[in-house]
Amino acid sequence: MINCTNSVLFAYIYLPLRSINRLQPTIMQLFYAPDITLPEYTLEPEESKHCVRVLRLGEGDEVDITDGRGNIHHCRITDADARRCRVRVENTEFNFEPLPYRLVMAVAPTKNADRFEWFVEKAAEIGVSEIIPLECERSERRRLNTERTNKVLVSAMKQSLKATLPLLHEPTPFAEAMRMPFAGRKYIAHCDKSLGERRYLPSEIIPGGEAMIFIGPEGDFSPAETVLAAECGCTPISLGPQRLRTETAAVVAVAMVAAANYK
Repeated sequence: MINCTNSVLFAYIYLPLRSINRLQPTIMQLFYAPDITLPEYTLEPEESKHCVRVLRLGEGDEVDITDGRGNIHHCRITDADARRCRVRVENTEFNFEPLPYRLVMAVAPTKNADRFEWFVEKAAEIGVSEIIPLECERSERRRLNTERTNKVLVSAMKQSLKATLPLLHEPTPFAEAMRMPFAGRKYIAHCDKSLGERRYLPSEIIPGGEAMIFIGPEGDFSPAETVLAAECGCTPISLGPQRLRTETAAVVAVAMVAAANYK
């Protein structure tokens, strides 16, 4: 568990979202089609059903589709079939509202899978580039259903009207993740005050920069892992004076980075 006050959690989630809402697009419903083709495309059965039966859209209605790679395709329904809804792409917005920063969150999955999925969902809504599930010495969960977790990411991307799907890595050993080449700054949030100064994350974030943040399991990082982090030039950070669950700490870190970039 990592430290942070509850007031900081709410403040840092609220502040970036206020700024982001000023940029909110006119898109009301967003569909996902990573393999979309131009000028015409048939939605997958699940998306077709949602479009026609749930939203009750019909021939001639407009829909917006993202490929998850930063592009929004503005389309019109040509065949409102609940099993194979056909659309025609009328125009495309490339590089739609990209994140003004790059954030990689390396987080140890929690024993309760739902808690990790909650983090994944909120991180995608607030703004994250990549998520690395960490395998740590004290991890209580070493396996992850990446297919299910990717579905959570897709749903969060659509719900928050984003055009870029965060990259989900396979579970990665801590040492391997720590040694990954990374052009930005790396940070590790741990609870061991005996290891020296831990800098407050908001004071460390460089707007528009690249950051990789490591959040450990319920039992925190091991001494060997914190030593390796120091050897790799990873900056120890604090999220505040209160104690938080792993998934809460991870969301707070994401919100802090967003707040620093949406002033």
